[in-house]
Amino acid sequence: MSTYLALPLAALPFPNIDPVIVHIGPLAIHWYGVAYIVGILFAWWYGKRLVTNPKLWTDGKLPMKPEDLDDFLVWAAAGVVLGGRIGYVLFYDLSRYLQNPLDIFAVWQGGMSFHGGFIGTTLAMILFARSRRIPIWTMFDVIAAGVPVALGLVRLTNFINSELWGRITDAPWAIEFPNGGPFTRHPSQLYEAALEGLVLFFVLRVLTHRFLKLKSPGFVSGAFVAGYGASRIFVEFFREPDPQLGYLFGGWLTMGMVLSVPMVLIGIWAMATAKPASPAPSAA
Repeated sequence: MSTYLALPLAALPFPNIDPVIVHIGPLAIHWYGVAYIVGILFAWWYGKRLVTNPKLWTDGKLPMKPEDLDDFLVWAAAGVVLGGRIGYVLFYDLSRYLQNPLDIFAVWQGGMSFHGGFIGTTLAMILFARSRRIPIWTMFDVIAAGVPVALGLVRLTNFINSELWGRITDAPWAIEFPNGGPFTRHPSQLYEAALEGLVLFFVLRVLTHRFLKLKSPGFVSGAFVAGYGASRIFVEFFREPDPQLGYLFGGWLTMGMVLSVPMVLIGIWAMATAKPASPAPSAA
């Protein structure tokens, strides 16, 4: 575990943005929930732009109808929420939820796992693609291209919520979080927002529009998976591990690293094996 030593250093001020946007009677609308909604809607909108642009696809043949993505929106939301919650329960705090199983349904208390949401959404894409006879790797590519924006928004709200903060540091950009003790810490949420959100979206945008990698099914989704995994592993060196888990195997490994290594390997494999789609046979 980390050695907690107070650092009497100057820190950047924490903005203290209210995590709740507005109260409507007993209902509280949080930035965190809005980030998920806006992120899903952006991926839906961006995916529709991709599947209606003939220049991005082999022989200009569109892989699916825009209406397919309209219908998939509900599937995606279910995969993200159910997978994210179940993943958090299984990967990060299983003993607690075994003792208090009803807390599993208390999603307003927080507790979502990206890796769980990733698995849930992947299953949703496979089932949906098969039901509509859409090539599965193409479905992966279209959805993956817009997901980084959602990741970036959620990480920004982690910062607003003063959660998932970083390890103690004396870096000049360190921040003393309200619930992080009297220590200056890495704003690791902002690191993740930049890498998993802005940088990864830009990389995928270049792949889809400049190098036309949507014509090689699996390459864009492989780049997303490997890119996220590598970004997460890097940021884990600056992020404070979950207190109930700490460092694994008595060393420097964290659960985030362990879950991200397979993503990097799978993503590299997907990119390495992706081949240009065969053009449609010409009419005789």
